[in-house]
Amino acid sequence: MIDVKNILQATNNQVEKNYSKIISLEHRKKFAQFFTPFQLASLMADWLLGNQELKTVLEPAFGLGIFTRALLSKKSDLLIKGFDIDETILSEAKAIFSDFPNIELLLEDYMFNDWNNKYDGIICNPPYFKFHDYDNKIILNEIENHLNIKLNGFTNLYTLFLLKSIYQLNSNGRVAYIIPSEFLNSDYGKLVKSALIKNKVLRHIVVFDFEENVFDDALTTACILLCSNDKHNQKVKFTTIKKIDDLEQIKNYILRYPHNNADDSTISISDLEPEIKWRKYYQKQNGIRYKNLIPFSSVAKVVRGIATGANEYFTFSKSKANQYGIDEKYLLPCICKAVDVKDNFFTNDNFNTLVNNDRQAFLLNAIGSQDESVLKYIELGETTGIDKKYLTSCRTPWYSLENRPPSPIWVSVFNRSGLKFIRNEANISNLTTFHCVYPVQNSLFENVNIDVLFAYLLTDVAREIFEDNRREYGNGLQKFEPNDLNKAMMLDLTLLDKKTENKIIELYKKYRETAINKSPDDSLLVEINNIFKTKYSQC
Repeated sequence: MIDVKNILQATNNQVEKNYSKIISLEHRKKFAQFFTPFQLASLMADWLLGNQELKTVLEPAFGLGIFTRALLSKKSDLLIKGFDIDETILSEAKAIFSDFPNIELLLEDYMFNDWNNKYDGIICNPPYFKFHDYDNKIILNEIENHLNIKLNGFTNLYTLFLLKSIYQLNSNGRVAYIIPSEFLNSDYGKLVKSALIKNKVLRHIVVFDFEENVFDDALTTACILLCSNDKHNQKVKFTTIKKIDDLEQIKNYILRYPHNNADDSTISISDLEPEIKWRKYYQKQNGIRYKNLIPFSSVAKVVRGIATGANEYFTFSKSKANQYGIDEKYLLPCICKAVDVKDNFFTNDNFNTLVNNDRQAFLLNAIGSQDESVLKYIELGETTGIDKKYLTSCRTPWYSLENRPPSPIWVSVFNRSGLKFIRNEANISNLTTFHCVYPVQNSLFENVNIDVLFAYLLTDVAREIFEDNRREYGNGLQKFEPNDLNKAMMLDLTLLDKKTENKIIELYKKYRETAINKSPDDSLLVEINNIFKTKYSQC
């Protein structure tokens, strides 16, 4: 049991630190127990306390009651109800708050309980479970039936907590939530954002700098949502802060609410667009610096790489092929890991080096084969249950590969230093470690020269504009889904005159030669980049 002498004086995270010492990381991850820094909990509590009518408070994911501690240290007579599904942490919480008859703690799932009650304040750090980490169909059905809304099947649990809490607000009640910010810029978040706009309770979104993890153990970015069920529902403020110590401006907003002056970071709720990434409301967009932008999808189509559903089974090295007697004609040359691609150009020599170093560089491609060794290997897959895995069980036959021809360009999925594009000169396939980029062949419009296109993709200008559509995770990690790139903007390269295009091709070929020889001359890329800047800059 955690020893706490005076809970009202526990205005730090020592309670959580003590708990983490005695409870395993495995247990904490199972219940998504990532604890809120007390400084943030106190700030969120101040938002609730700004409601002069605050009497009843709900904490839907109680944990060790950090929000309740923050609230009680400033107003001790609140009636607080808390829910949690983890008996271990709730027993600790009950011991901590045993001297407070005004606190009711329930070992129940908030998502299926308490629908008929309303509160003056709701404050929460909900469990960060993605759609595949919980029984999302049952919970989605629960939410959709009560709120009469339609949600995406990929919706993460924390946003469902938020939508339910907004529903449970009394008149003038307030909500403070700290949640991952990915829903602001994801496809499933569109319907969540639509619901937030429709109910008109959203007042302030505080987004933390993406190079800083707010949660010690969670690889995610975070934002604080401040909501109020009052009549001041015309504006939403967006704030980005670099570090926790920069919270003074949020404190000032809370103190002045609703008499805050509008500025560039204040958006009319009628102007919020749920279909777009909301990053444009809180981060300066790079694309606005350039003219003549077009969707990347008008030039190329991006799709994910081959998903096998069981890489360990389907991927082969030279020695593994020899071990099972699989002839090379039943193997598809393929990049299986991002680490195997070092540079911007992947050649036949690069592929042969992988093969000679016994890297996983092939996929089983055995449709229609009657080869005895192949049939034995297929039988091995069935014996070990490979055919029953999710993706394989959806294919006929189960060992068939997705129809994904080699693409001339690959693009990295995750990165920390900007998008990486690779020219696939070896003309081989790739797994989902890269996305495939297929230039569009369109008879109605002029097609872009692929060398000019790839030269552009290597530039800082291209990466800057693409970054407007990125997804962010903790520690500066960025991710691009195929549609993030398809919907992103790029310079209209068809507007280049022939002389400029030839100059770009000349510089590109020189750069390629230096890169192939393992001594890339980046000054050549700088020249190409400057050409695009000169031709397309707004000023």
